[in-house]
Amino acid sequence: MPTNKRESFIFTIIMCFCMVLWMSIYNVARVHGWDFSLTTIADAWLGFPPAYIVAMLLDVLIASRVAKWFAFRFLVTPGKSSKLAITLSISTMMVFPMVFFMSLYGAIEAFTHVGDPAMILPTWISNIPWNFIAALPWNLLIAGPVSRWLFRRAFPEGTVLAEPVAA
Repeated sequence: MPTNKRESFIFTIIMCFCMVLWMSIYNVARVHGWDFSLTTIADAWLGFPPAYIVAMLLDVLIASRVAKWFAFRFLVTPGKSSKLAITLSISTMMVFPMVFFMSLYGAIEAFTHVGDPAMILPTWISNIPWNFIAALPWNLLIAGPVSRWLFRRAFPEGTVLAEPVAA
């Protein structure tokens, strides 16, 4: 979908915002007995900024590289596979490392409230499947399409240059 590194970074900002906000709300609601009240949303919003920063760093430094490597090595071939197949492959593969690492982030963040370091590992391991079953459909059905739509409305194709124009 993005055609250069600048577009990729802008798209990552939008996509990461959609994913982290939803997953924050989802996890706070899950911890509070599936309560999707305004209090839950407010609690999730308070924890959003550090989670967003961690997710952006993980996305840019680790997850996108792993996802693209795996997708292009095993699932799709540039020039032969359709744009939809490439998009779905990379989007799906992004979920695996992001859920793995952000579940660890959530377990460590929960430790700061609970105070028992022995709970980090079991919390992390138990959160992975819960987060995966929420993140994959949200990524493919909601966040991805909405982010792509917002991105192309804000930046029509060809408007984000790969290099800045010399003044």
